[in-house]
Amino acid sequence: MFGIVGIVLTIVMVFGGYLLAGGKMAVILHSLPYEMMIIMGAAVGSYLLSNDSHVLKHTPRGLVRAFKGAHWTETDHQDILCLLFRLLKIARENPVELETHIETPEESPIFQVYPRLLADHDVVSLITDTLRSASLNYDDPYQVEEILSRRLAILREEEMHVPHALQSMADALPALGIVAAVLGVIKTMGSIDQPPAVLGGMIGGALVGTFLGVFLAYGFVAPLASRLGGVVKADLGFYEVIKAVLVAGLHNHATTLCVEVGRQATPEHVRPSFNVLETALRDLKKAA
Repeated sequence: MFGIVGIVLTIVMVFGGYLLAGGKMAVILHSLPYEMMIIMGAAVGSYLLSNDSHVLKHTPRGLVRAFKGAHWTETDHQDILCLLFRLLKIARENPVELETHIETPEESPIFQVYPRLLADHDVVSLITDTLRSASLNYDDPYQVEEILSRRLAILREEEMHVPHALQSMADALPALGIVAAVLGVIKTMGSIDQPPAVLGGMIGGALVGTFLGVFLAYGFVAPLASRLGGVVKADLGFYEVIKAVLVAGLHNHATTLCVEVGRQATPEHVRPSFNVLETALRDLKKAA
């Protein structure tokens, strides 16, 4: 919602100010299709040239994510803490039973209670791989923490490919605008014998290219890349919560304390309150 408002506000303020200052839209509108074709055509071509199929495939989804915002909500953070609480409790009371849940999580009644979590491959694999390693006596908390940190670093690098690619496009757009402007000047120089009124319109049209390159770069593409980077960072924080709880579990802290460690690692704006989480855990204990 705010993304759409930002786009509308940017366009209205820029062109509204231009018109109020006495500018004429006719020059811009006349040159706009050709300048846009040169600038955006070159930008898209460069984007295709500089990025692999993985980035190109995930770019549309990344643009949607930028407008939708972070995927994980406060309810999701509460759910992941409850899920980990149940799994850690089973791991300590009945390790054999735990294997049935981590080997086929899609069939686990515990995982099925949380369909949004179950649908995320990274969440499920992060939990099951770590618990499986612990069941195989690879349970040194410091080594496991290091492994999880490396795994999350790889995931972060992959997730940031699209924001970085969009930022590269934003950096290139002003230069591509200059390219369009130079072509307009070349066109103007080819008509140097025309009267000043005609030459003025042609020079104005050439400058539209410079304007569009800078406007698109700093008005839309760069903010979009920054917004998507923020969304990716927020979503990756969800996996940091999982890591915190699992590592605390390997340190043999009380299960309730492990969950509290995860709650404290949750960003404040999506952190479930202590009382709400305690009530949810109490209900889980009663249901068990």
